Amino acid sequence: MALVLCLPLLLALLRGPVSEAQAGPRTTPGTLDLGYLPAGNYETNIQVDSGPIEILFRVVRAFLFVVQPNPFPEDLITKTVQRKFEYIKSDYQKVVHYELGFLILAVLGLLFVVLLPLVGLCFCMCRCCNNCGGEMHQRQKKNGDCRRRGFAASLLVISLIMSIGVFCAFAANHHLTMQIKGVQPLIKSNFKDLRTLLTHTPEQIDYLVNQFNIPKNQALLDLDNIGPLLGGRVQDQLGKQVLPALDAVLTMAGAIQETRESLENVNASIEILQEGTHRLSANLTRARENLNNTLNDDACSEARAASTCSVIRNSLNQLSINANFSRLPPVTSQLAKVNDVLRIDLAHLVQKGYAAFNNTPKLVKNQTENIIADIKSTLDSIGTNITDAIKALPIQKMINDFKLYLTQTETYVDTYFPLVKQYDFYRWLCGIIACCLLILILVFYFLGLLCGACGFNKHKTPTTRGCVSNTGGNFLMAGVGFSFLFSWALMSLVVSTFVLGGNVEKLVCEPFKDRTIFQVLDTPYLLNAQWKNYLPGVLFKNADVNLTFKQVYSDCKENKGIYTSLQLDKFYNISKFLAINQYTEDLTFTFDSIKINLSTIVLLDEVGKQNLLNFSFSGIDGIDFAAYLTEVNKSITKVDLLSFANELEARAEQLPKGALENALKGHASNIRMIHHQHVIPLEQEMSTLNQSIRLLQKTSSELMVKVSQVLATVESAQLLINNNASFIIIEETKKFMGMIIDYFEQYFQWVKDSITMDVAACKPLANIIDTAVEMFLCSYITNSMNAFWFGLGGATIFLVPALILAVKLSKHYRRMDSEDVYDE
Repeated sequence: MALVLCLPLLLALLRGPVSEAQAGPRTTPGTLDLGYLPAGNYETNIQVDSGPIEILFRVVRAFLFVVQPNPFPEDLITKTVQRKFEYIKSDYQKVVHYELGFLILAVLGLLFVVLLPLVGLCFCMCRCCNNCGGEMHQRQKKNGDCRRRGFAASLLVISLIMSIGVFCAFAANHHLTMQIKGVQPLIKSNFKDLRTLLTHTPEQIDYLVNQFNIPKNQALLDLDNIGPLLGGRVQDQLGKQVLPALDAVLTMAGAIQETRESLENVNASIEILQEGTHRLSANLTRARENLNNTLNDDACSEARAASTCSVIRNSLNQLSINANFSRLPPVTSQLAKVNDVLRIDLAHLVQKGYAAFNNTPKLVKNQTENIIADIKSTLDSIGTNITDAIKALPIQKMINDFKLYLTQTETYVDTYFPLVKQYDFYRWLCGIIACCLLILILVFYFLGLLCGACGFNKHKTPTTRGCVSNTGGNFLMAGVGFSFLFSWALMSLVVSTFVLGGNVEKLVCEPFKDRTIFQVLDTPYLLNAQWKNYLPGVLFKNADVNLTFKQVYSDCKENKGIYTSLQLDKFYNISKFLAINQYTEDLTFTFDSIKINLSTIVLLDEVGKQNLLNFSFSGIDGIDFAAYLTEVNKSITKVDLLSFANELEARAEQLPKGALENALKGHASNIRMIHHQHVIPLEQEMSTLNQSIRLLQKTSSELMVKVSQVLATVESAQLLINNNASFIIIEETKKFMGMIIDYFEQYFQWVKDSITMDVAACKPLANIIDTAVEMFLCSYITNSMNAFWFGLGGATIFLVPALILAVKLSKHYRRMDSEDVYDE
């Protein structure tokens, strides 16, 4: 019944909406986080837990495998269905071969049904004629006790085996009833999952539509920041040439400032050196005259001092100036020209160029305000179009229709399920009656064994046996009588349930577990001679689509979306619907109309350029650097005054002690003082002059070329801004537009992935099939039915040996009318 209810329900749902489930958000840098789709929680749990009786089910399946070891007859079933069972006679050998095990056992069962009542009838008639043990006379044999015990023991064992079979049949009968009681909550769980699917599908569609605001808002944010984003990119590209040009001008401005400082240092150093050398020359002249006067003293005429004084006198001409700074040309004119150049603050002009260039993002923002407004309007239009297109899908109508069908189905189930329970009660009652019949026979056998064993007295003769022993024999014969009366009915029940349950297990349940049954259903032209594929023919009226039951079931089992499971891309191509091009044509056109003019950016005006030219004509390259370097490389005096003073003092030590020695030492001290007071400051000033001259020489080296290169670099950068910046602006605008469009590409791709894999996850559909076939038909009904006939059939078969033993044994318990003494 569940299968009948669920299959139309499944087909109706498959005709319905195209959506549900969940898609993960993007989390990598630079991408959008679109969140997770709202997904429903499905409650149905397809888990079969039969408990301890599962052991019995496995034994029965093993028995069926022995009876029917043949593989699933896919080809045979296909041919049979295609011929509409009209030409099955031509394949009867294959059918007989496949069903051979069932046929043999069924024939044996039917023979049992037919023959056992006939045998019972003949047996009764025979006994009525005092034959077949009907004569109340027992021959006495020496092994009588042994035979009696053997018959009793065998009957007891068989009765116990029959009891086990009856117990298994009773347990299976009760298990089926309990499972039927648990079906209704399972059906309601499936219905609830279907309602969850129907409820969440529109929510997921709405979620997909609403998430359009994420790329839209991100695009609007970027458009509001077009200055830093687009303008910044343009500035970065232009800056590769502009910034080095401005840096070169700024460097030249620093060089001009350094040149003025160097010229000022040269003029100051020349003045200081000229004054210092004049004072130093006067001091050296006085020192030389004083020393000469000392050497003219009479003490120098003595033989011991004459040679020393002569040597000192000959070295007096070394006490004179060596460098002559008065001959160096002045740099006053060059300094005046550089000062004229510095009247213009070139560094300030360069900073104005930097400021103008750094104002590029603001220029871009101001010049694109109107276009940005148009782009925002275009984005609103795109969002409206997408919303209208998705909302136009007939999903809601299909869902409403199916909700109505689902409600009707639930009402039908609620209405007729009590009837199912009532019929199951009748079935349960029949099973109980069948078990009770066997129990009744077993009770007679057990009572017969009990009374016979307890009342038997080996000292009694057959004619004098007690009442208890005789009652036991009567019980045994009553069991035999009931066995003949009911065994055929029990075996008829066993054969019918065996043939039905065994074939359902082999032809439905086992193929369903390995999904072989779907291959039969998917056979071309099987269920409809006009349709190659039945499922798409029923769902879409297009049998050429390669859509199979197996593929749909497998996809739904994995909880994939209906769009993928039903291959709806063959009928409604979501990729075509979500093609980015059809939504971005207007956006691209609007971006292409962006025109940005950066010609207002002036890196260096004409005043600054003329200032650089004036610096190149300042004349610093005309300075006689060789003359300056020649003088600064000379020593201040012809002789090192410290060395001269030390040598003078050493020669004074060679003279006799006296006034002359002291006087010469005094002159040596005076020369040292002149060195410290005049020579050292002059040497320091010469070092300053040397640094300034060399700096000027470096600056003036190819000054015209350097200035020309700087001006050419500035002109080239300005030309790039004025004439060639449009190309850079176009390229960066395309990149900016690509970034905006990429947001919507991410959104469209996310929507595609969500619809194809996640929206309307069809796990409940697979659960319906599993509930109807695997759980209800196979686990609940077929397993229990097979276990029932297995136990009942085993007990029924053992009725035959039991009744034979009971007849034999009753002869040893019943009171006889006559007896023999011994039979040798």
